[in-house]
Amino acid sequence: MRVSSVLNRDVKQYGKKYMFDCNEETCWNSDQGECQWVSLEFPDSVRVSELKVQFQGGFSAKTCRLEGCLKDKDFTVLSHFYPEDNNSLQSFPIQEAPVVDKVKIMFENSADFFGRIIVYSLDILGEKAS
Repeated sequence: MRVSSVLNRDVKQYGKKYMFDCNEETCWNSDQGECQWVSLEFPDSVRVSELKVQFQGGFSAKTCRLEGCLKDKDFTVLSHFYPEDNNSLQSFPIQEAPVVDKVKIMFENSADFFGRIIVYSLDILGEKAS
């Protein structure tokens, strides 16, 4: 997994691992900048069916783009989704997604003036491709 940035490069306090630790007290906090992102690579090819994300209100993305690709191929857009600017866990079904080995979530149009994004929880649901 990779992320675009971490606030003040402080990975001990705001690192990417905190999106997946099931602890509601911890989070990934990006640094400021125009378009923040999270990229994940799966051990096997998958078909993504749903994305769940929990932002901190005031530090969400108004527009998000889910991209995916097979190994050694270019990313293509799988879906656009439009989160609300709040603290709730939000769910976005992905319709008819192709088989992918990697996904990248682009967080565009941050609610924060400086472009920071804060994510407490991120889940990507789907199934192994047969």
